Amino acid sequence: MDLKEAREKIDSIDDEMTRLFVERMNTAKEIAAYKAEHKLQVFDRERERAVLNRIEDKVGPELESYANVLYSTLFDVSRSYQHRSLKTESKLGEEINKALAETPAVFPGRAIVACQGVEGSYTQSACDRLFNTPSIMYFNNFKSVFQAVESGLCRYGVLPIENSTAGSVNEVYDLMKKHKFYIVRSTKLQITHSLLAKKGTKLSDVKEIYSKDIALDQCSDYLGSLKGVKLKVCENTATAARMVSESDRNDVACVSSRNCAELYGLTSLCDGIQNNENNYTRFICISKNLEIYPGSDKTSLMFSVPHKPGSLYHVVSRFSALGLNLTKLESRPMPNTDFQFLFYFDLDANIHDEKVQRLLCEFDDEYERFTYFGSYMETT
Repeated sequence: MDLKEAREKIDSIDDEMTRLFVERMNTAKEIAAYKAEHKLQVFDRERERAVLNRIEDKVGPELESYANVLYSTLFDVSRSYQHRSLKTESKLGEEINKALAETPAVFPGRAIVACQGVEGSYTQSACDRLFNTPSIMYFNNFKSVFQAVESGLCRYGVLPIENSTAGSVNEVYDLMKKHKFYIVRSTKLQITHSLLAKKGTKLSDVKEIYSKDIALDQCSDYLGSLKGVKLKVCENTATAARMVSESDRNDVACVSSRNCAELYGLTSLCDGIQNNENNYTRFICISKNLEIYPGSDKTSLMFSVPHKPGSLYHVVSRFSALGLNLTKLESRPMPNTDFQFLFYFDLDANIHDEKVQRLLCEFDDEYERFTYFGSYMETT
């Protein structure tokens, strides 16, 4: 058989597969109607597992893994078609549509906002970027920010979630698993660190330097060049500046922002001491209620997948099938489990797109511990 004959044979096989695919999908639609009538879930894990086992036995060892990929994908599109044909509104779908209808057209310029740290922190700078005139309440830790929003004490909270050089803020990701909230906006802030000290202090006088651990890591090259200097970790860079300002010592300094120099009456011994000039931190703004403002083209999710090969691939492939760009994938261990993980996703996905809404509702139906964190706009 030459190449032309082989391709003609493939075309003939594809024609038959297409006919069978249409027949299979129509049958799946009938099954969906039966499930709806008898109040059964569209997703039937036991049934899918039995089909896969039967197919793998038929194709033999050489094609077993390929058949698994093919039929797992077929299950995905079949389930999606069943959901679409039923046009049933899930609880998540109702919540999203309600937020789309009721959220004001303009993001508020004024609000009570929870931030970790003290005046002068980078979080405060991010808050000022997100709001015109925020009324900021400061808290000692990230957990208290989540609690302030969850309890209704503050309408919004602003939290750092990742840095372009230091990576993810793991504490925030871990707290995201424990609290009920939604992301309503995000922003990126360029981080430029300075070495600050009391006026009159010389660089040669400095024996101790205070700052947040991440800030110290971001300035490790410069700080490593200073001999005989101890590094002390504190809550955040603004707290470090306040500690230096209030200290009765003249041999201490801090890694902080130039904004804190003016705020706390300090002077800069050296500016731009971070390892990388392209140093940005991404902050999220959270709320207790789901709010979806116009222009919300980013979507964040978190859920667990079955602990078996290919599970994560099947999720990512469904994003790809809809042309959705995955911009962030973070895994965090689930407490009290044996190497099981929750996966956090950021997507370039506009929630006004019906296909995106439908996919989220399907995930909510299929996966354990699924959490929709919201859809929002990111400012720079």
